[in-house]
Amino acid sequence: MQKFTFGKFGLRAVFALLLVLLTFNPTGYSYVHMVADGFPKITPVEAVCGILLLIGWFVFLSATLRAIGLLGMLLALALFAALIWLILSWGWVTLNDRNVLIWIGLIVLALILAVGMSWSHLYQRWTGQATVDDTSGPG
Repeated sequence: MQKFTFGKFGLRAVFALLLVLLTFNPTGYSYVHMVADGFPKITPVEAVCGILLLIGWFVFLSATLRAIGLLGMLLALALFAALIWLILSWGWVTLNDRNVLIWIGLIVLALILAVGMSWSHLYQRWTGQATVDDTSGPG
């Protein structure tokens, strides 16, 4: 097995962030905005982009759910919610900064997906134990 590095985690985080931001972001340039502008009419380009995004979400969410489970996702969300609360309590961001809070939420979602995609590598590095997903058995 190849050595897992911070760069490999960073690459997964970049892909997760791309998936999240291509789906929605507050700039007005996202799939959600593209479809909303012409709704209820859907163009072939929008259909293809939507299917590609669905495939990406399926891959990331299924890997994350398989790796850390629903409880792990909820714990990660709770941790990030507490960190956001901490940042708010320090006054770095206020609840009135709606776009900033949206960006923070999108980044948090991407980080949770990146952790899910990297979990087996992280788990092996931290514990020395490998994880095996194939439960089909021989033959």
